[in-house]
Parts: sequence; structure tokens; C-alpha cells
Amino acid sequence: MLKILEEYIWILFISMLPVIELRGAIPVGLGMGLDFWPTFIIAIIGNIIPVIPLIFFSKKILFKLSGIKKIGTFFQKIIDRAERKAKNLGTYEYIGLLLFVGIPLPGTGAWTGSLIAALLGMKVGKAFWAISAGVVLAGIIMSLASAGVFGALSKFLSY
Repeated sequence: MLKILEEYIWILFISMLPVIELRGAIPVGLGMGLDFWPTFIIAIIGNIIPVIPLIFFSKKILFKLSGIKKIGTFFQKIIDRAERKAKNLGTYEYIGLLLFVGIPLPGTGAWTGSLIAALLGMKVGKAFWAISAGVVLAGIIMSLASAGVFGALSKFLSY
């Protein structure tokens, strides 16, 4: 029982990591043989946990870091990239934010979505719900993709 709990805690932490988020946590959990629903729900919760602090603090922190001599250009590139992506959201910015976070492509996700929301000065509550809905959408897409891959592998390996 303790080992299973420990494995789900790993899924929670993996889903909180930038870049990896639940897009990596769900396949890892299913690959470990964990039950689908707890893995899905824990990965969503873990991916949503950093959103509010990120919306509040990411813009300030990134602008401060971009002013540091040796590392500033790296952080300025992050700001520039987020600003370019923010311009693509258009007039339906909350729906755009939901879709941006929800479609699991490289460079998208809750972390980048939170930075975009901060850079655009979006209302925190609305941005939180748009990002959260996007996380759920990404979770559904990744679950379907993972189930297909693991289902195909299990059929292939059973021969």
C-alpha cells in the first residue's frame, strides 16, 4: 500500500514539473501499471497546483532574471517567446489560452500558459479556469494517446 502511494506521489511531482507536466506524468503512471483514474486525477491536480503562483509571480521573476548579466539573455528569450505566442491568441484570449494549454505540443502547457496570462495581464480567476480546462483537455488527449500506445504494445508483446 505504501509503495503504491509513493508511486502516485511521484506522478504528482512529475506533473508539477515545467516542460514535462501531465504530458509526461500520465504516460509514466500508465507505463508503471498504475490505475487509470487515480493517475489521471493526480496528474491533473499536480499540473494545476503551480498555476496561481506562476500567474502572480512569473512575470516579475522573469523580468528580474533577464536583467542579470550572464543569464539574462536566456530569460529574455523565454519572455520574447511567450510574448510571440501571446499575440497568436487573438481576441478570444481565454479560449485561445485553453486551447494553447490543452493541445499537447512542445512549448505549450500550464507553465507557458501561466506566463502568457501574466504577460497579457489577464484576470487571474479567468486565466486559472482557462488553464485548468486546458490541463483537463491535455489530460484527456494524453490518456487516449497513452492507452492506445500501451494497448498496442500489450497486444504486440502478448504474441
